[in-house]
Amino acid sequence: MSVPNGTIGEHARTSMTKVTVYTPEALLLSPRRLWKDMRADLAASTGLARALALRDIRSQYRASILGYFWAFLTPLFSTAVWVFLSYAGVIRVAETDIPYPVYVFSGTMLWQIFTEALSSPLAQIIASKGMLSKLNFPREALILSGFYKVLFSALIKVAILVPTVVLFGVTPDLGLILFPVAVIVLIITGISVGLLLAPLGTLYSDIGRFIPMVTQMLMYLTPVVFAMPTAGVLARIFSANPMTPLVLTARAWLTGGEALMLPYFWSVGAAVLVLLVIALLWYRITMPVLIERISS
Repeated sequence: MSVPNGTIGEHARTSMTKVTVYTPEALLLSPRRLWKDMRADLAASTGLARALALRDIRSQYRASILGYFWAFLTPLFSTAVWVFLSYAGVIRVAETDIPYPVYVFSGTMLWQIFTEALSSPLAQIIASKGMLSKLNFPREALILSGFYKVLFSALIKVAILVPTVVLFGVTPDLGLILFPVAVIVLIITGISVGLLLAPLGTLYSDIGRFIPMVTQMLMYLTPVVFAMPTAGVLARIFSANPMTPLVLTARAWLTGGEALMLPYFWSVGAAVLVLLVIALLWYRITMPVLIERISS
């Protein structure tokens, strides 16, 4: 049961009626109870999250002429632009192990999966302001619903990516089995960072405008459209960027290449799981304040 004023409720059941007794005890002073309540609400919100996700997906594509094509239209357009600039000699791109169109298309597809996950928590909260201020429901349902929608969009992208890779003469190997793992890690990374930013983004619209600018700049420091530098300052920046092993490993598993940064990938994946727990707790703690601000 959600506690709207930020305190922890002691639950008792009397005559088949659940009674909530509020105490002045701060949430952070009872982390075990906080974690227990959050897990219970996550489990209770799965049905509502699925219903919200299905509603949003249907309404999103029902009002669109191109429908599901929008899931990969932006990466396709971006790929065409970068391939044209490269072949026209406007930009010079280092040689890649796979055909450059496959390199760019797979990179931009993976990056869009990450950016959609990053934007999901804030978008879900802003779109549900009316529900949050008027209805009492597990707030985790919004985040879970956003995860379902991002996962659905990612499945469409993967369904396009695999045949495209084969069409360009690149043969995947058994690493393709692990490719969904890399996609899930990308989604969890985006949602975790998005959860940390969502409370501030709800209160200050600047955050929502700032996110696309940062992700665009970060894309140029990740091997999405540019090959991994081998020397110099850029090589050090690319190597230190935690998104680099996620994109490189996912692309390697997709195209049958060698996953050169695999240990780094698993290290980032483990850190992201810890970050997800912290982000969920942060979301749980800040939601009562956000709801109060939204309602006032």
